[in-house]
Amino acid sequence: MIQLFRKWTKREPVEGNVTREVLLEGKIPRHVAVIMDGNGRWAKQRGLPRIAGHHSGMKTVKRVTIAANDLGVEVLTMYAFSTENWKRPQDEVDFLMRLPQEFLAIELDELVEKNVQVRMTGIREGLPSHTLSAVEEAAERTRNNTGLILNFALNYGSRNEMITAMKDMVEDIRAGAITADDIVEATFEKYLRTAGLPDPDLLIRTSGELRLSNFMLWQLAYTEMFFSPLFWPDFTERHFYEAIQEYQRRSRRYGGL
Repeated sequence: MIQLFRKWTKREPVEGNVTREVLLEGKIPRHVAVIMDGNGRWAKQRGLPRIAGHHSGMKTVKRVTIAANDLGVEVLTMYAFSTENWKRPQDEVDFLMRLPQEFLAIELDELVEKNVQVRMTGIREGLPSHTLSAVEEAAERTRNNTGLILNFALNYGSRNEMITAMKDMVEDIRAGAITADDIVEATFEKYLRTAGLPDPDLLIRTSGELRLSNFMLWQLAYTEMFFSPLFWPDFTERHFYEAIQEYQRRSRRYGGL
C-alpha cells in the first residue's frame, strides 16, 4: 500500500506551459475548495470495483495537496464525504470511512514536516470511532502548524450546517448572548462550521458534473468555479495548475463593475 505514495519531494513534472513560477506571478487564491467526484465511474471504466476508484483518489488528494502547498494556498478544503453519502451501499461506506485512517497513517509525518495543519469540517456524531480518532489525532499533532490548512469536509452537508447555525443563534438570543439586531452576515458566519476560514476563492469539481451537491452553499456565494471533465483519480498537478491559471484570468467584481 505504501508504495502507492511518493515522497512529497518527488513531484511529477508539470506538462504544458503552466508552471508554478508562472502562476506565482499572478494572484494565488487563499482558499481552494474541491468536490472530488468520479472515483466510482473511473473504476467502472476499468472493470474495477468502486472502492478501487476511491483508493486511487487518495493519490490525487496528495498530488493536489502538494501543489496547493507549493503555491502558497492558505486553505484547501476537500469534500470527502457528504451527509447524503450514507445512502450508498454499506460496503462502500465502510471503505470510505477507513480511507482517512489509511491516508493519515501514511502521510501524517510528512504533513507535520511540511507545516500543514489538518482540520475537519463536518458532523462528528455518527462517524465511526476509528475515523474520528484518526482525524482528531492528525488535527492535534498539526494544530500549531502555520502553513496550508488541509480541511476535510467529512460527514458534511451545507443545508444541515445552516439549519444548525440558525438553531444555535436562536438559543443565544434566548440566552441573551445576542439580539435579533445582531444578526448580520458576519454574525451568521461565526456559527457556521467554517468559522474562522476565508470563503473559497476557487471551487474545483471533477467528473464533468455541474452542480454543488449541498457543498458550502453560503460560502460559495462569490466563488469562482472550475469544472473539469476528468474523473478525480485522473486529475493531476498540471490540471490543478490549469484551474489556478483560469482563476487568475477572471475578474472578480462581487456584484460591482
